[in-house]
Parts: sequence; structure tokens; C-alpha cells
Amino acid sequence: MQAQAVNPKDTLQRNRLITRASFFALFLLAPVLNLFRYDLTETHFILFGFPLSFNLNLDWVARSAPADVAGQILFWFILPILVLVPLVLWIAWKWGRIYCGWLCPHFSVVETVNHLMTRITGRPTLWEALKKGRRGKVIHWAGLTLVCGLIGFSWALAMLSYLLPPIPLYTDLVTGNLAFYPSVFLAVASTVFTLDFLFARHLFCKYGCAFGVVQSIAWMTNGRGRMVTFDTARAAACRDCTKACDEACPMRLPTRSHKRAKFTCTQCLQCVSACREVQKDNPEGSLLHWEPGEPNRQTVLIPVHQLDNEPAGRRG
Repeated sequence: MQAQAVNPKDTLQRNRLITRASFFALFLLAPVLNLFRYDLTETHFILFGFPLSFNLNLDWVARSAPADVAGQILFWFILPILVLVPLVLWIAWKWGRIYCGWLCPHFSVVETVNHLMTRITGRPTLWEALKKGRRGKVIHWAGLTLVCGLIGFSWALAMLSYLLPPIPLYTDLVTGNLAFYPSVFLAVASTVFTLDFLFARHLFCKYGCAFGVVQSIAWMTNGRGRMVTFDTARAAACRDCTKACDEACPMRLPTRSHKRAKFTCTQCLQCVSACREVQKDNPEGSLLHWEPGEPNRQTVLIPVHQLDNEPAGRRG
């Protein structure tokens, strides 16, 4: 999904658009292509078209020794977790919430709706628009609500297709033969997603997404993790800027501030692209860069009190 018009010369955002659009398509199509889903009717996962039951067929478990069953659980369930979890944490430790900014389908919707909201109200979120004075015609708001509703419904349908066989599900939906419980799920989930996309999309990313928070915590423990840094020595160059970097941030963060203030940064680098555009005629270039942090300058999640640097009379 495209959140905003991408400058054709902005290779960074063009590459990010490709990764986001590709992953969004994968998110919608994975169940249909049997790449990955959980089949409630068969009570097992399907991975690349093959049933994934961890080789724990009930008949086999009943006639096997406890050690054999434990070995199967260890090999098919525990070991993959022991490999995947540290890998995900290491990626977040090194690059932060790069999954959120470069892949996450929800964040793609955040940027898309932010762009539409900005076109209607001049501000990317409803709350900011209300503070500045509401703008936009009723028909525009109706169109935005319809877009959020359609996206919310597509999300609800995609979620349901991860649990029920997709083709029969779509057939029943089109023919009007959808069962009661799937219908209730679609109605409730569509409503929840629509309200989220309209009113709380970036708030969910900040405070409601457990996976995002875990990535942020891992990133904050690494003083040298990649982050958006601000060239304070050239801060005077910002004098004539209209805070383009802060305005570009989908998460509404102070992009030039210290690391702790950007705890929920998704590494989308919209702020970097905005600064590059503003400073395109400046021979010294952008003031924002995506580079490894400096532990002696960047503040981590929990500030460390350096007793060794205090006068003796103030200790203990």
C-alpha cells in the first residue's frame, strides 16, 4: 500500500514501498496460496501446502514411548522457537522496529490513511485536525470512512481465511451462504479494524502492538543500534524549515530528539527523506541520517547514573 506520493528520485522510499507492497500482498494471499495458515477444520497448520502437525498424530502418540513423543515436541516445536525468537530479537536489537517500517501491513495502512487524512484536513490524524480546526467536506469524510471500512473488511476476511479454508469461505461469502459464526467474526472484526484505522491507528502501533514494543525494548538496549541521528552542529540550517521531518513522521515523534523520545520509531526514514528534500540545495546535505548510535551521546531506555563523575561529597 502506498502511504504517500513517492519522489521518483527518492530511492530509499521507493525501495520501502516495494517491500511494503510485496509483504501486504503476501499477507492477503498467503492463506489462498496455502503458504501459511491454521486450518480449524483439520486442527493443524499448513505450511507451503503441506500439513504441519509436528508429527504428533494422536494414534502415533498413543502407541509411542514418552521419550519419542518428547523428542518430536523438542525437534518440531521447541527448537524452532529457540532459533526464531533470538533471531527476531537480534534483528530488532541491531535495526530497531525495521519490520514495522518496512514490512508490517498495519503500518502500511497507517501511512495510507495518514496521507488521505492530510489531504482532507491538512493534518495526518483526526486529533491534530480537531486542534487546528476541522477542514474538509462531508463527502471527503464519507470517502475516507468508506476506504477505512473496505480496508477493515479486507483485513477481517484475511484473518478469517487464516483459520478457515479460504476458497470455500470466499464462495460462501459471495453466494450468501456464510455460516453464523464466520459472519459474526467478519462483522465484529471489520468494525474494530475500521475504528482503529480511523481513530487510533498510530496509537495502536505505539501502545497496543506487543510485537512492536518488544522490538523497541530490544533496540533500546543497544546503544549502537541504527537510528535516525541529528547533526546538532548544523542545527542552524533548520531555522527556515517548517519542521518537515516531524510532519513526515507517521508515528508523530520528535525526530530530532534523543533516542528515548523516539522509543517507538519504526525506522521508516520518512523524516530522513523529508530532510533530504528540504536540504537538496544545501551542499552539506541532510541533517538527519540513519546510522549507528553513539552510546556516549544517545540516551537509552533507562538512564544510567554515573556516580564516578560526581563530586565525592554528593555520593551515597
